[in-house]
Amino acid sequence: MSNENRHIHPDLPPDHEVAERRRRAVLAGHSGDLDAVQTMCADPAPVVRAAALAALARLGALTENALSRALVDPEPAVRRRALEVLGDPTVDASTVATVAADRLPALLADPDPSVVEVACWAAGENPDLADVLVNPVVTVAGIGPDSDRPGHQDHLCREAAVAALGALGHASGRPSVLAGLTQRATIRRRAVLALAAFEGDDVEAALTEALGDRDWQVRQAAEDLLGVDPDPG
Repeated sequence: MSNENRHIHPDLPPDHEVAERRRRAVLAGHSGDLDAVQTMCADPAPVVRAAALAALARLGALTENALSRALVDPEPAVRRRALEVLGDPTVDASTVATVAADRLPALLADPDPSVVEVACWAAGENPDLADVLVNPVVTVAGIGPDSDRPGHQDHLCREAAVAALGALGHASGRPSVLAGLTQRATIRRRAVLALAAFEGDDVEAALTEALGDRDWQVRQAAEDLLGVDPDPG
């Protein structure tokens, strides 16, 4: 599952002093200066803290406490970076699993939509935690516009959630994925691909109906999953 976070963040560029500290944090992660990296994890500037967290991961020195702190950082930029670490396959799996199970459900309800979007991606990168994560992801995706669970108000979050449900492949996510086929085209594209994780007559019926979707990418994905030739008309 690829991370396609497309929220635009109006963060101001750092001033010279902050930019220099961020540069030092990045370089410390490459040079092995663990003491410097650990110090900069408490820097007052969010961009420096985010860079220091990435440096800790690069050095293989990321602890559960450091990752947990970053996931509850007051600045969305740091929380987003910590969530990206949760989906990084080079980070110690046991550290990620413990922290993800503890912190990800709350981040899927974060007040910042950009954090929720990345949290959905991170959830999809941790399928071993499907039993823990599926319900919070369903809350983001929703179960159709007429349901009492309409999903997140931001369509990018709903789109990311539908994709995550396909990656998790948990049966509890099936209704949300099917309902995604009734939403805007970007979500329908995610939903039809996510149906690859599920089987059943309702899935076959949904894919067959998607063959006539007005969006060509939805039609193409349905054709690929059903193994049918495209309609020359």
